[in-house]
Amino acid sequence: MRATVAAILETVDVQVDGARPWDIHVHDERFFRRALTEGALGLGESYMQGWWDADSVDQLFARLARLDPRRIPIPWSLKWLLLQDRVVNRQRRARAHRIGERHYDLGNDLFRAMLDPRMAYSCGYWKDARTLAEAQEAKLDLVCRKLGLRAGQRVLDIGCGWGSFVRFAAERYGVTALGVNNSAEQTALGRELCAGLPVEIRQQDYRDVTGTFDHVVSIGMFEHVGPRNYRTYFEVARRCLKEDGLLLLHTIGSHAAGKTVDAWTEKYIFPDGAQPSIGQIASGIEGRFVMEDWHNIGADYDPTLMAWFANFDGAWATLRDRYDEVFHRMWKYFLLSCAGSFRARRNNVWQVVLSPRGVPGGYRGVR
Repeated sequence: MRATVAAILETVDVQVDGARPWDIHVHDERFFRRALTEGALGLGESYMQGWWDADSVDQLFARLARLDPRRIPIPWSLKWLLLQDRVVNRQRRARAHRIGERHYDLGNDLFRAMLDPRMAYSCGYWKDARTLAEAQEAKLDLVCRKLGLRAGQRVLDIGCGWGSFVRFAAERYGVTALGVNNSAEQTALGRELCAGLPVEIRQQDYRDVTGTFDHVVSIGMFEHVGPRNYRTYFEVARRCLKEDGLLLLHTIGSHAAGKTVDAWTEKYIFPDGAQPSIGQIASGIEGRFVMEDWHNIGADYDPTLMAWFANFDGAWATLRDRYDEVFHRMWKYFLLSCAGSFRARRNNVWQVVLSPRGVPGGYRGVR
């Protein structure tokens, strides 16, 4: 088992018990069998259990992202996820509460320690930014400028989190806003953070939203919608959007359709997650929207995730009484493995601007 794993890792310049920051240091020989037979699930769980380490997990995963998939056995855990995606709707209404309860309700203390002061939990925009706070404000402002927000307009934010966008848009652009999400903890703190502003935050499924809005925004929520529900999602957005309004969709994206999140991420981080492909988004908007602009800022997620990890790791002394050491390793693995994946350009982050019938005279992209 050791020799087989070592041979696979050598193809991407990773050594077992090597001296470089991205090399794997194995503390328990059972790691090799788990990595081969269980794939991503075994790799992640064995890290949580302390069976292996790497001085730089992000650098390791930037290299693992280059592995030839033909050299890696498909584990039963991934086969099971792919089978579920073929026969059931994992993101159906009856399961919509799971992501809030399993991830976003983990604890506002955790997210306040990790995120920027506005608590934006999505990719920042680092074009002219030097700090996480600057990158997140730049992202929020970029969205506002892409929509052409004006004072007095009414905006819907599908999946609003703790209200970072609706609060920013109300403060800086003078809009009124409704934000909806499935997390009780996010809703409660979001209402507190938006107090005194013309902003309403509801714990509500996106399928139940009614009303008419000048613009619709969705930042970092579409990854929880699922391919079987894309048409429904865009139908809701179209129903809620004025004829001369714009929809801005900000989402992580996959290079190819038919891929699900790995089994470890499904079990420990984002249950029922799914990254859309370009083709899946195109199919969902067909007959409903005109695509005005498509902007890939995926490379900016690497510094965002690294900044989140620095905040989380720096605050661990204040968090450890509530979250145990296994959680510490799990969250470290989550943030740094994702940073490495985005660094390798294995994932995308798209901002897609859509209009119901086409912007008269053409839409001028904003960067």
